[in-house]
Amino acid sequence: MRISSNFDSGNIQVIRAEDPLNIQLSIRKDNQSEFYQWFHFKLETQSFITHQITIIDLEKSAYPGGWQNYHAVASYDRQEWFRVNCEFDGDTLTIAHTPEFEHIYYAYFAPYSYERHLDLLSWAQISADCRQESLGKTLDGRDMSLLVVGQPEEGRKSIWVTARQHPGETMAEWLIEGFLERLLDQDDGLSRLLLEKAVFYVVPNMNPDGSVRGHLRTNARGVNLNREWQTPSMEDSPEVFLVKQKMQSVGVDMLLDVHGDEALPYNFVAGCEGNPNYDERLKNLEESFKAALLIATPEFQDEHGYDKDEPGKANLTVAANAIGHEFDCLSYTLEMPFKDNVDLPDTAYGWSPARCKQLGEDVLIAMRAVVDILR
Repeated sequence: MRISSNFDSGNIQVIRAEDPLNIQLSIRKDNQSEFYQWFHFKLETQSFITHQITIIDLEKSAYPGGWQNYHAVASYDRQEWFRVNCEFDGDTLTIAHTPEFEHIYYAYFAPYSYERHLDLLSWAQISADCRQESLGKTLDGRDMSLLVVGQPEEGRKSIWVTARQHPGETMAEWLIEGFLERLLDQDDGLSRLLLEKAVFYVVPNMNPDGSVRGHLRTNARGVNLNREWQTPSMEDSPEVFLVKQKMQSVGVDMLLDVHGDEALPYNFVAGCEGNPNYDERLKNLEESFKAALLIATPEFQDEHGYDKDEPGKANLTVAANAIGHEFDCLSYTLEMPFKDNVDLPDTAYGWSPARCKQLGEDVLIAMRAVVDILR
């Protein structure tokens, strides 16, 4: 029996792995950080033998409440990720599973590999409506890549979609994949209409270093990028610095920053009610977007989410707040669950890549509802 994590986004530390019924593991912290929650490892063992895998010391993890009613994902082929039963006692997560094959992968959510990220960029640029642009380099020397969809012309809006500032929130890039597949479908009337009215600036992965390193929340230097938007730097947060520099060059009429939430089993948005510039125009834009998305898909809801900031009390280091304030624009954080959407539960797969991609397509419907009134 052998456990390994020396691969893209791998993260686990082996404490004990001699007895299939007493495997003990722990999660490695993000580099130069106290955050830990993401895991991804491979088990090589005998098939059709029950295994009991415990991941310990989770009371001090980034979001202990995220382990309640949580079920890990597993895969034999790294393509289909299904849920396996777990129990959490307040500090230890126990995975009880009988693998059907000798090699199996377990993860916190379905991984979105760096290779798949590169494939997505390469696939998208083949479209006549899309071009790929390198904004600069990360701390580990990887490209910060931007996809520009549409032709900039006077009067066309600039809509930005960013994802995966927190690298363990892989559902964000799965959503981007579905979003791009529909946006670049030249036979889709909605996409054609939107591209007559707007140019889309899409950053599929804001944190490629953290993604490859198997981090939950930070970049290579242990910096939480979603607290860097007020004063980013090339020394600590080049990812944000480079993207914000491009935003200032081309403008922003709307931002959708895509994330995942460890604890809440819902899809929801967080707006900019606490921004100093928040007014009736921005409120109406937010309400119009939400109303359209509620009609477009039952996967979205607006009853459960984060508490709204008091007027003038927004944290302007957060992307949606910072950009919404600087550009006086509609700016939303979109959150998806690591667990499942409890309004539409799926015991076999939970919240899954396929559902993320569908939500990505549906987001375009909500964008149509506001594109004409963004300015």
